[in-house]
Amino acid sequence: MTAHTPSTEPFRDPQLPFAKRIDDLLSRLTPQEKTAFLHQFAPAVERLGVAAFRTGQEALHGVAWMGPATVFPQAVGLGATWNPELVRRVGDAVSREVRAMRAKDDRVGLNVWSPTVNLLRHPLWGRNEEGYSEDPKLTSAIATAYTHGLRGEHPTYWRTAPVLKHWLAHNNETDRSTTSSSVRPRVLHEYDLRAFRDTVEAGAVAGVMPAYNLVNGRPNHVSPYLAEHLRTWTEEELLVCSDAGAPSNLVDSEHYFDTHEEATAAALVAGVDSFTDHGTDSSQIIGRVRGALERGLLTEADLDTAVRRQLSVRFRLGEFDPSYDPHDATGEFDTPAHRALAQEAAEQAIVLLKNDGVLPLAPDTRIAVVGLLADECKLDWYSGTLIHRSTPLEGLYERFGAERVEFAEGVDRVRLKTSTGAFLHVPAAEGAAEEVRGAEGALDPALLRGRTDLPVLTTDATGTELALADWGEGVLTLRAPDGRYLSVADDGCLRASADQPGGWFVQETFRLEPHGNGHLLKHLGTGRHVCVSADGVKVADEDPEVFELVVAERGEEAVARAAAAADVVVVVAGNDPYINGRETEDRTTLLLPGQQERLLRAARAANPATVLALVAAYPYAVDPAELPAVLWTAHGGQAAGTALARVLAGDVSPAGRLPQTWYADDADLPGLLDYDVISARQTYLYFEGTPLFPFGHGLSYASFAYGDLTARVEDEAVRVSFSVTNTGDVTADEVAQLYARAVDASVPRPRRELLDHRRVTLAPGETAELGFEVPLTAFAFWDVTQDRWRVEPGGYELLAGASSEDVRLRTTVQLDGEPTLPRAVLATGLAAAGFDEQRGIAIVDRTKVSGDAVTPAGPEPGELVYHACDFGRGVSEVTVEVAGEGTVELSLDGGPALAVLSPAAPASGPYDYVSLSASVAAAGVHDVHLRLRGPLRLAHVGFSG
Repeated sequence: MTAHTPSTEPFRDPQLPFAKRIDDLLSRLTPQEKTAFLHQFAPAVERLGVAAFRTGQEALHGVAWMGPATVFPQAVGLGATWNPELVRRVGDAVSREVRAMRAKDDRVGLNVWSPTVNLLRHPLWGRNEEGYSEDPKLTSAIATAYTHGLRGEHPTYWRTAPVLKHWLAHNNETDRSTTSSSVRPRVLHEYDLRAFRDTVEAGAVAGVMPAYNLVNGRPNHVSPYLAEHLRTWTEEELLVCSDAGAPSNLVDSEHYFDTHEEATAAALVAGVDSFTDHGTDSSQIIGRVRGALERGLLTEADLDTAVRRQLSVRFRLGEFDPSYDPHDATGEFDTPAHRALAQEAAEQAIVLLKNDGVLPLAPDTRIAVVGLLADECKLDWYSGTLIHRSTPLEGLYERFGAERVEFAEGVDRVRLKTSTGAFLHVPAAEGAAEEVRGAEGALDPALLRGRTDLPVLTTDATGTELALADWGEGVLTLRAPDGRYLSVADDGCLRASADQPGGWFVQETFRLEPHGNGHLLKHLGTGRHVCVSADGVKVADEDPEVFELVVAERGEEAVARAAAAADVVVVVAGNDPYINGRETEDRTTLLLPGQQERLLRAARAANPATVLALVAAYPYAVDPAELPAVLWTAHGGQAAGTALARVLAGDVSPAGRLPQTWYADDADLPGLLDYDVISARQTYLYFEGTPLFPFGHGLSYASFAYGDLTARVEDEAVRVSFSVTNTGDVTADEVAQLYARAVDASVPRPRRELLDHRRVTLAPGETAELGFEVPLTAFAFWDVTQDRWRVEPGGYELLAGASSEDVRLRTTVQLDGEPTLPRAVLATGLAAAGFDEQRGIAIVDRTKVSGDAVTPAGPEPGELVYHACDFGRGVSEVTVEVAGEGTVELSLDGGPALAVLSPAAPASGPYDYVSLSASVAAAGVHDVHLRLRGPLRLAHVGFSG
């Protein structure tokens, strides 16, 4: 960039308020320059001395994609700590490493796309690892802490600028860019918006990223909620960054608009300020914006609004005040403090689910550590590259001594025999450099390619013994003796070349498909089968090889041998974050993969003292009945193995708590696309079954007594206090949890709902007096009859304890509130989406800009109920606003149909509404029942007469 001559331009004057400086700079930019700023990669403006800028730097649990960095536990593991102060320190460390890395590599961005505050509504969601909790209160507490750490403590200048992901109601990877989440008003306000709102209102958020999905039939990238809700929560300018490729999806996959000019204009007007599309190539977005301007779909004022929001972030980051930026010289990277913090976080994230006394282990215990994850330190898509690494095996070696620890991975040792009698052979890779995927960093790691510098697999008379791991549903990995995984590069050849399975398109997974007397070996990354040719082993569309699987040893055999010789067995099971559950891929079951179940059974049969350590991004449905101890931790980052060993040894008493419900069976789960947590009775808030382990559950090596619960209502708050005493013989943390339940609610309310919590460290015999100030607004619900929050008068039970089900103390307070009134349908009618109950209904967009309507979700009729509708002295007519074709049947209190309304002719489009009227006689208060048939949209029901 050419040097810029210093001047007295107001935008460079640090004594002026940011708003005036931004206005000045904005006035100096040409329309063409403003347009270019709308792409993720905003170019430099050399004539003004303004540098290039990019939005987006992944930093979910450490700096990601840009090479080596400190790797902290996955986000769901940070959620399991229930410790906002710890998470704030993690965010602080991550932001310092962002600054330190940027000082050496200007590809590293300061606008960080973290954290993810999507609620963990459904445990089969492929990106469960990225969220903090199924509960809005806990999610916002952890997210607020992380964003404060990322932002830094300076009152003016931010260390990094966090962007929350993914707005809104986004919990499925299956068809994620075309599915619509049907979110009724109560779920929207009480559940999905809450985590975003509380975090934004806490004041350390620079923006949000809309999600790929649609909500109520409308893409999130043109959501009216950005203006109606998000931007009303703070006086700060918020930068809305699109998700990658999502602007194009508005036309290409969602078909919501006919042209990209219309789509881009609609997104910009709705509130998207930065377009992440086509990688570093900004030309297409620039062309679309210019086309929209020429067609009158946008004005320069629309551009100004978006550019102002981006500049607001850049000014807060100190870009235009390098001499005043207190973070500019930050150089803290991989420090001893950061390493210690990574270990502390990993220790605090471990949850002890069951313990019959086998833990902690005595120092002289002979241990067998077995399982597919026993010697692994797995990373995920949003991890940095490891500088330090600790596996469970390494941690146990370090803590107990290698002479007391036996290891059996539990893989099947196999050779693959071809139809000619030869075997697959992995040639020696003499002199080949060691490479770790992503070590050099990449703006888009999806573009990284497999190695082609290693020899291609061949065949010979003896072959190479491979380590086969089945990760579930027949998805296999095959590893060579040197530790490299079989992988396929762009040339289609098979090599032992990958340090781990990974990448956006995983090239290290296979499936054995029965074929005649043998198997075809299908490579899942390309969808092609493995064949053997004169120039080596490759994948192709023709002439697949038929293999015989020759098993030298089953994994269960090795596990049983190791288990039988030990005092205690630790089975380390769980998931590989790149396989069978990740971004773009939901899980299909809560069950452990079959191979890991077999390993667990083999260990338990050989040695009843078997401890199951689940290292996983998800809950699993495991039967703990015959296991003396079970632990769970998310993938714990660089110190995972050390942390696990210290907990097993009793150096640290476990105090992690489950951030989401663990269900006992797949049958307990609603459909993945059922976002109505109230009707579907989802999460601990509404689930009425018996969980395998409840929300908030976690055991300790100590015991705790609760007492002295008091509660009083004063000054618009409920003040609650109780004591917690360590009655055990070791120092330990306890996570005291406070819940509430509306005793006699007029609408379905949560069985219990987290109000607050406190993680405290107590020595043996020590007592802590805990106090909580709960605002009365925490007891409110969204009243669809009045379209606002309302506290209902009556009793509210307060429950204090160690989990959502382990309640130790309870009391009831009486709250004054607004009385429940019938719906004033004569004055306002019924907004169709404001129902109290539904069956077979989907909420859809009333128009492309705003508003909701309802329609049958499938071919069967949909039903709606609106409780306590007050018709006063009487009505004589009903009017419905509908589009499409079909019928609306109206009845009262479940009785016979009183009116049937149907358009005389189908509307020309889904947004072409007509008003239909029919005679109806009703007086007093009744429940209104509506039945919808056919592909018809209902927006509103009115009454008159």
